[in-house]
Amino acid sequence: MSSKRTTRKAKPRQNERRQGEGKRKRQAPQQAMPTLEGNAAGVDVGAREMYVAVPPDRDPEPVRVFPTFTCDLEALADWLMECGITTVAMESTGVYWIPLYQILEDRGIRVCLGMPAI
Repeated sequence: MSSKRTTRKAKPRQNERRQGEGKRKRQAPQQAMPTLEGNAAGVDVGAREMYVAVPPDRDPEPVRVFPTFTCDLEALADWLMECGITTVAMESTGVYWIPLYQILEDRGIRVCLGMPAI
């Protein structure tokens, strides 16, 4: 008996107003930053879920949430391959990043780890 897991859409977080936030001064328009890696995705690593974002032109649903079971991580890697992703940036939270790192590396996707500030 095989069960097929599905991903879910990321819920937008409600805007929280902070003290003084509504009183911002207008800033001069800034130039857009150049794209350095057009085939990159970002992963927010968690113990139970991984939030994954690809460029918006790659998929109608460019942000997805995947559970952390091995079959789900394989589905995550499949989706990145379908989207033409060659590089993934992800944070190295605890040890939760290791299984995904190994799966992506085995598929030839370059992984860039960022260590959060302590």
